[in-house]
Amino acid sequence: MRAIITVVGKDRVGIIAGVSNLLADANVNILDISQTILQEYFTMIMLVDLSNMNTTLEELKNKLKQKGDELGVSIKLQHEDVFRAMHRI
Repeated sequence: MRAIITVVGKDRVGIIAGVSNLLADANVNILDISQTILQEYFTMIMLVDLSNMNTTLEELKNKLKQKGDELGVSIKLQHEDVFRAMHRI
């Protein structure tokens, strides 16, 4: 199963490390990543593979929310199919 993770917020040191370390601890593989800074705002989109994760989807969402709160950013996780349906023209 694949999912999309989006991260948006004011840029600061440690955002990528914080998110990627959390995913590694959950045994979630990052398949693709795109990040940029828009003026002072950090934006990142990740495509991840959840097939071998060692937690539940709900627990992972909660951990990502907590990490986002720590880092001062918004982190959202959506199943790839839901993301695709929401962004279909």
